[in-house]
Order: sequence, then C-alpha cells, then structure tokens
Amino acid sequence: MQHRIVVLGAGYAGAVAAGRLARRLRREDVAITLVNAEPDFVERVRMHQLATGQELRPRPFAEMFAGTGVRLRLARVTAVDVDRGTVTTLPTAGETREPEELEYDTIVYALGSTWNDQGVPGAAEHADEIASRPGALRLRRRLAALPAGQPVLVVGGGLTGLEAVTEIAEARPDLDVALAARGALGDWLSPKGRRHLRKVVDGLGVTVHEHTDVTAVAPGHVTTADGGSVPAAVTVWTTGFAVHPIARATALEVTGAGRIVVDRTMRSVSHPDVYAVGDAAQATGPAGNPLRMSCASGLPMAWQAADAIAARLTGGKLPNMPLRYFNQCVSLGRRQGLVQYVTADDRAVQAALTGRAAARYKELICKGAAWAVSHPMLGLPSRHRPLVAAPARAAAPLPTTPGKAA
Repeated sequence: MQHRIVVLGAGYAGAVAAGRLARRLRREDVAITLVNAEPDFVERVRMHQLATGQELRPRPFAEMFAGTGVRLRLARVTAVDVDRGTVTTLPTAGETREPEELEYDTIVYALGSTWNDQGVPGAAEHADEIASRPGALRLRRRLAALPAGQPVLVVGGGLTGLEAVTEIAEARPDLDVALAARGALGDWLSPKGRRHLRKVVDGLGVTVHEHTDVTAVAPGHVTTADGGSVPAAVTVWTTGFAVHPIARATALEVTGAGRIVVDRTMRSVSHPDVYAVGDAAQATGPAGNPLRMSCASGLPMAWQAADAIAARLTGGKLPNMPLRYFNQCVSLGRRQGLVQYVTADDRAVQAALTGRAAARYKELICKGAAWAVSHPMLGLPSRHRPLVAAPARAAAPLPTTPGKAA
C-alpha cells in the first residue's frame, strides 16, 4: 500500500506543494492526488490584467504535472472529515454528478480565498471582484461595454486596489476612474514610495477619495459613511479576502476568520495529519504576526509543508526555514511599478525601487511564481527516500501530543 497524500486546491501554494512532494518522495511509496475545480492554473496576481482585456498564457495542469506521478482530479471540494480522513468532492467533468469520497493519510489544505464583501449592503449584488478568473472575466465584459466618460470606482486602497485602479486607468483613459481608500493613499509605504504612487496615480488621471469608507453599493453609485455619494457605473471591490468556509465546518482548530491554525511546519495544531498552506492557513512570521494573504506568503509556506511531510515520512530532518518578507511588489499599469522594501515582518523601510525598473522587477516576480508552478519537478535536488513507517493512515508517523513535532 502507498501512503495517500491529497492536496486540496491548485493555486500557487497547492500546486507548488504537490510538485515538491512528488520530487521529495518515491512514487512506489506515495500516491499524490491534486484536487482542483479548474483544469488550468490561474495566475491570480494577473487578474487585473485579464480584467482590462489582456490575454494570459494558458497553463493546463495536465501538461504541467505530466510524468510527475501527481494524479489530477477535477472536482469541487464540498466537505472534509478530518476524523475519518476523507474528502467529499463533486466532479466538475464527466457525466457523474454524484458526490465522491477520497481517503487520505496526509492532507494538504490549500483551498485559498475569495473576495470579501465585508458584509457591506449591495456589494455582493452590484460590485465586481477580481479575486477569481470568472470575476475578472465578468469585469472585463462590463468595462469593454462602457462608453467613454463613464465613472469606474475601485473600492480598497491596498495592493490589489492599487494594481486594479492603475491598470484600468491606463487601459481606458477615456473613463472617469476613481479610487476609494479608507486611509490615506499608500499610507503604509515609505515617503519615497508614497511620492511615486501619488505621481503615477495623478498622471493617469485617477481621482482619489481618501479616508472614505464605503457603506453601501447600488447600481450607478456608492454611499459613504459621511452620507455622501460617489458615482460608479462599475464598482470594483478589493477590500480583502475571505477563506473558504469548509475548514470552519471541520473539527480543525481555526481562527475567528476561519483560517487553519498551523505550527512552523504548516501542520495543523489540532490534527497532525493535516497541513495547511496559502491563504487558508494562519501562520506566523518572525515577529509573531500572522502572514498576510498573498503569493509571497503562499510559496514559502508550500515549500515548508512539503519538506516537513517528506521529512516526517522518511525520517529526515525537519525544515527550519524562517518565513519572512523582503519587499512588496506593485504594478502600476504596464509601464510603472513600485517595489517597497520591508522588514522581515513586512513593515516599510526607507528604500524603494520605482518607475520602469520596478515594473520590470514585478514582471520577473510574476513570471518566476508561474514558472515555479509550471515546472514542478525542477528546482532543488531530489531527495527520494523510502518511507520509515507503514503507509496506512493509522500507522503513519504521528506525534504523541497533537500539534508537536514528531
């Protein structure tokens, strides 16, 4: 029998974890199944580009994982039973529409996140999101249908909002593009970063509503906390992310926001055969602060989890790679960018790279992340070693105390 590893979700973190596991473990010892609802990898960091009419390179999982031993299962996850070690799925391809069940010995939970309407009235009904490919394509159609002079409002002044508003303003200079930010524009950036951001936004003709809290969304406008109204033929909502609700419905220990609480090896503190990576996991950085939901967090979390699983199954040394940040990379349209250098715990320092050099840097980062997913068997040297325990779930190497390293 093989040790059954199931990876749920094939975003940046899930896809990289599956490929790294295939590289670390012998095929005769493990069976790795990757469950995802879509057949192609979605470059989530480029959804603002897709929304403005740019074409993205297709990256089919069938091609990416060919020859790796990873089995791709196109299905939507509907439930996880962490006590029985099963995953319930609803196939997205083929004729059968009945729920199917997968058994696992070790699971990597990487179902990621979606947009968060923050419970604001009308946001779910009238606003557009770019946290998913369907959402970006819907926004693409709506923007393409807008005649010149129509108002477009991006709500949210974080990284996603900045990338969205500058991309839209650059692609459609004939539209009246605006940004609503709860604080000051780029208030977390260094002085140099803020100056460059303001210069680019002003140059693109973007109207910035600072210290503006949107309290309701309606067709044609939004309402603000001070009782004012901002016109918006299209409202783009970028105020944060919400994790998939499945984890909260399990016996796993989760945060109030539904993120799975993990240790430094990305292992659930309550169920040692469960690992969580990416937006779905609550991992901490060097200062003890939760890692932000981002590709920059998800990739090292995936490396850590895969290496820890391989080490525990083969009797190797557990990884101890520090999870830290180096910079925040922001595209400001296709010709401008901003790379804000940060401390290990993600606080801005004085240094920042701006302009075309920063845009090229950000593009290299995006390509590098996609390359890591697209080439699952390349990278670090292989360390194939036989398992040190029987593959059955009950006999897998587990700690005597839940949540502590074996």
